[in-house]
Amino acid sequence: MTIKGKAYIVGAYEHPLRKAPHHSVAQLHAEAAKGAIEDAGLTRDDIDGFFCAGDAPGANPWSMSDYLNLTKLRHIDSTDMGGCSYLIHVAHAAQAIAAGKCNVALVTLAGRPNSEGSAGTQVRNRGTNLPDAPFEIPYSPVPLNLYAMAAKRHMHEFGTTNEQLAWVKVAASHHAQYNEHAMLRSVVSVEEVLASPMIADPLHRLDSCVVTDGGGAIVVARPEIAKSLSRPRVRVLGCGESAKHLTGGDIDLTYTTAAWTGPRAFEEAGVTPADIHYASIYDSFTITVILQLEDLGFCPKGEGGRFVADGNLISGHGKLPFNTDGGGLCNNHPSNRGGMTKIIEAVRQLRGEAHPSVQVPDCTLALATGIGGAIGTRHGGATVILERE
Repeated sequence: MTIKGKAYIVGAYEHPLRKAPHHSVAQLHAEAAKGAIEDAGLTRDDIDGFFCAGDAPGANPWSMSDYLNLTKLRHIDSTDMGGCSYLIHVAHAAQAIAAGKCNVALVTLAGRPNSEGSAGTQVRNRGTNLPDAPFEIPYSPVPLNLYAMAAKRHMHEFGTTNEQLAWVKVAASHHAQYNEHAMLRSVVSVEEVLASPMIADPLHRLDSCVVTDGGGAIVVARPEIAKSLSRPRVRVLGCGESAKHLTGGDIDLTYTTAAWTGPRAFEEAGVTPADIHYASIYDSFTITVILQLEDLGFCPKGEGGRFVADGNLISGHGKLPFNTDGGGLCNNHPSNRGGMTKIIEAVRQLRGEAHPSVQVPDCTLALATGIGGAIGTRHGGATVILERE
């Protein structure tokens, strides 16, 4: 069953805080939920579907639904795929709506890694019962060096350069300067990126995303409800989700799950990469963007470095405007999970509500991607294609 046109994103809200030492995680979820519901012009009593992931506090989704006092629920989904969870939730919400399981779904994300001192330089698996932990934890893998490993391999295979990686950060910074809530608002140059400390060769500090508190929420509704609201209508056209792992040791580090999720989403939506006006590309690190652009078909494999060079991702200047809020590299990466903000900015662009300096003219078709995990070992991914009706 296709979900094309079966659901609409009617509400979106990004929490303005990037450091919230006096908020609980549950409070951040609640404030984001309130903002998205009000943005849609609905009330809490309209919500009959709730979607959350592992960032939600409590024993299970019932803890968060209790805190939010969602009393009309008849569908709950707690799928956790890390940073791509919230794009998967859009697909699952559309599926549930199409199947008649709910009418209006709320998706929330929140966290406090900035206040709690969490970053990509720390081992996340220690003390867990994950099947890979006994084999990998002795070598102290962390997200940063696992992404650096993929970047180094891409350089070896295709001649990608540090300067090309830096252009991704430069583009994000050009956009972040117009976002009053962005954590890093200063425009940087390629030279400044390369002059920042090398953290895990070949990735510099400025090749890495920010670590922020905050959160976000979206509301997905059935078409009849969306058409009754006085908001621009953003229609879900296509989605894809998948996972990539070590395949018994036969692993190619130069591609991501977007190589599978992108084609599936494009096929369901009935569009091609050339049709996309704006792209929200998951940007935990600069290499993450380059790999996904190739995998999605915006350029051939191995050409990602050349594709992003010379400002090609800068709105109003380049061929493919990306992450016009500043993305995870400059704006916001709440709870170390950036997928929610990718959906939110895509919705802003389609509604014509992005900052005037970065708004893509006549933006009617947008793509958003998410990655959860580490591309150097195992990760999940999702791609969502949205249309302004």
